[in-house]
Amino acid sequence: MKIENACVECIIGQSLRVADAIGADAALRKKINDDVLAMSKDFDFAKSPPEVAREVYEHLAVLAGKKDLYDEVKRHSSEKAKTFIPFLRGQIAKAEDPFLTAVKVAVAGNVIDLAAEVSFDLDTEIDKLFHTHFAHDDVDALRERLAGAKTLLYIGDNAGEHLFDALAIEAVAALYPQLAITYMTRGKPIINDVTFDEAMADGLAEVATLVDSGVDTPGFVYERASEEAQRLFDESDVVLTKGMGNYECLSPSPRGDLVYLLKVKCNVVSRSIGAEIGSIICKLV
Repeated sequence: MKIENACVECIIGQSLRVADAIGADAALRKKINDDVLAMSKDFDFAKSPPEVAREVYEHLAVLAGKKDLYDEVKRHSSEKAKTFIPFLRGQIAKAEDPFLTAVKVAVAGNVIDLAAEVSFDLDTEIDKLFHTHFAHDDVDALRERLAGAKTLLYIGDNAGEHLFDALAIEAVAALYPQLAITYMTRGKPIINDVTFDEAMADGLAEVATLVDSGVDTPGFVYERASEEAQRLFDESDVVLTKGMGNYECLSPSPRGDLVYLLKVKCNVVSRSIGAEIGSIICKLV
């Protein structure tokens, strides 16, 4: 996907949320807003939204004098997510269809997104989880594809959400013991995306091989990935991508057997994927 005018407005809005997150005073808040407005006049419309956002967030980090703009917010998101884990693990364990339940659990975690046009409440989403149908439903196709696969690359998205991913991976590993599963994180702090160190600290290495993608964008940009990440992306039997940032970077899909698993949280993605805001998507291409 390439950026649209609506993406520009969204990125400008994100800069104000950064100011709030770092407790910027009036002078810094104005500097952030003025600089991003100036940068927006030169945004490259040949790039995806995450590629453009990277340049903005890199500048904001310099202005704030802070490497990880959302470090405190990410810790809070992860602590909040942890409160749901025992309940959700129990729901998967007793489900008639543990695979479907695990996929829905993974999608529920995707509401934790500080860069989205529309925000959702995690408590509410958990309540609705087991009664919501996929607007694009390739769950059975994914089930069949994993049954015949040997390797799965699972590209993560946001901090906090990664704990829901761990539950889904546990269930998938139990159902498909032949699968070698790799979980891929961002290469450096960007917005509230999960990093290697955060995933490692929360035990993701206990359920999958943990890999740093090397990308510094809030979405998997192949050209910015490490050689190892590119190889895994090219060679894995199935690639599952979480969230809108990965969808924006990998749509149209550069390969087959790639899964988009996300909640639709903006009008641009809504039009692209053909589903209303608030819909959940499991699309295998």
